[in-house]
Amino acid sequence: MKLITAIVKPAKLEDVRAALVDVGIQGLTSSEVSGFGRQKGHTEIYRGAEYAISFVPKTKIEVAVSDGQVDAVIEAISGAAGTGNIGDGKIFVLDLGQAVRIRTGETGDEAL
Repeated sequence: MKLITAIVKPAKLEDVRAALVDVGIQGLTSSEVSGFGRQKGHTEIYRGAEYAISFVPKTKIEVAVSDGQVDAVIEAISGAAGTGNIGDGKIFVLDLGQAVRIRTGETGDEAL
């Protein structure tokens, strides 16, 4: 099992969710996050004063998948979130030691 974490633009969340459903993913978790990287933030003007905003708002998506689904999920996220511009985001794949469905007690791939 793998835990796939993707950091994407907030406007792309619904596109990514639809793409994941199309490849058979039944659930995911999303969080509003902020970060900085190559995008370098931006400046905003508030009441006549200019402010540098270093942290850019992003959406973090986490989805646990079986080993056989990893490539399809990465492809789905990349296709849905990618624009070809800086700030599209990143995808991280981590080994997932165990998963347990609390309601039924199922473990491993059955819990996903």
